[in-house]
Amino acid sequence: LDAQIFWDPIGANSCWHGVTTVVMGNCGFTLAPSAEKDAALVVRNLERAEDISGKAMAQGIKWSWTTFAEYLDTLDRLPKGLNYAAQIGHSALRTYVMGERAFEESASEDDLRAMSDELRAALAAGAIGFSTSRTHQHRTSDDRPVASRIASWEEVERLVHVMGELGAYIFQFVEDPPDADRAEARWNELIALSASAAVPFAIPALAFADRILPVLDRCAERGGRMFGLAHCRGIGTMSSFRTQLPFDRLPVWRELRALPLDEQRRRLENDPELVRRLVTSAHESQYGEAVGGEARPPEFDRMRVLDTPVPPNPSVADAARARGLDPVELMIRASLEADFDRFFAQTLTPYDQDDILRILRHPHTVMAFSDSGAHVSQMCDASIQTHLLAHWCRDLGAFSFEEAIRMLTLAPARAWGFHDRGLVREGLVADLNVIDPATVAPAMPKVVHDLPAGEKRIEQRSTGIKATIVGGQVLVRDGQHTGALPGRLLRRRIARD
Repeated sequence: LDAQIFWDPIGANSCWHGVTTVVMGNCGFTLAPSAEKDAALVVRNLERAEDISGKAMAQGIKWSWTTFAEYLDTLDRLPKGLNYAAQIGHSALRTYVMGERAFEESASEDDLRAMSDELRAALAAGAIGFSTSRTHQHRTSDDRPVASRIASWEEVERLVHVMGELGAYIFQFVEDPPDADRAEARWNELIALSASAAVPFAIPALAFADRILPVLDRCAERGGRMFGLAHCRGIGTMSSFRTQLPFDRLPVWRELRALPLDEQRRRLENDPELVRRLVTSAHESQYGEAVGGEARPPEFDRMRVLDTPVPPNPSVADAARARGLDPVELMIRASLEADFDRFFAQTLTPYDQDDILRILRHPHTVMAFSDSGAHVSQMCDASIQTHLLAHWCRDLGAFSFEEAIRMLTLAPARAWGFHDRGLVREGLVADLNVIDPATVAPAMPKVVHDLPAGEKRIEQRSTGIKATIVGGQVLVRDGQHTGALPGRLLRRRIARD
């Protein structure tokens, strides 16, 4: 949402799913600190890793800041439907201090001092935390690691200890799962840093419950605090002819996909030889590496046909067998039958319902991995709140409605230290939802072209939310924005100035 807030005052898609407060600046990506002359470096960090169009950012963002404090002042002035809190991102911080060197070099002592000074100033101005990424999934548009991935671990430790000196709050951290022979040592490093700096950590907890949950427990036992950011659906890509397909990088597919959709439809409907070549290419070609939210090589047993917004959804493999078709041909036929509005979802993490349920029920996890402002044409995880209520609560009965509401309100408010919200209690912020438990659910996703420069995104609204109230004002009523913009920038006051 770091870029989106500049052109979308209501915070879609989050606002359609009962969200009233969002935390931006995750994974080390922010628009500040940065002078306007260095905006291209910031865009380089964001464009591919988070699927935020450079054209949209160039047209939609009016740069009026250099420091993070000035950026917060800019956010304060923008009209907002939701409440926003901002973390300062490591990639932006590194780029601000080091310029082009941030993508290539280790930081010098002078660089570290400058980064530490800007981090202190950002936290003093109200940043609620600091975030970084060390995962190979985050690469630039010219296929280099984003700036935070170049940093040494000593650099990360130094910056986290700056947070600790100030009594600051959340350090949000993502990296690739460590190799088995390195895992124990790596987890111990993280636990030791959380305890020594006295800073709470937020890390992904998307799968592998047997590995990640004991780490969260062990951190608590050793005096640190670490909570896992959970997902209730299995994070994954959403493919369609209107956005991206797993086959788009293959030569015969690339030739077709370069055409307007109407021409693609005409050829697919009238040229069986082309369809045969497309199917053959999809099965026999080398796909290469995909990162971030880019469509992965197809695994037809794990790819689901989104014929309804909540499960059960048949796998592409099962749907193809039921119709006596090849899986690739099934995807083509199903897309044509739906006027190219059919989506196919493929999870990026192992999808095991029991594993997800164990993670969701753990006391040190928070169901908050929505990524709602990023991967705008690749994913649509802003609907995990209504998915939790519809699928896990109503359909499966895994949680009572009261438990699920606590998971979406009090639990994240406490995790991020927002003690003035998350409960219905006199004196707390009046951020409320009026929900019909019998009908609440995500709606079917669709593609819209409403970003600056006409760029596309996936829109997914909801059903069953009668009203979303922010600060006592109705923001959304029966799925429509009321015109009110009651949101605020939430600044955290650090414990020690």
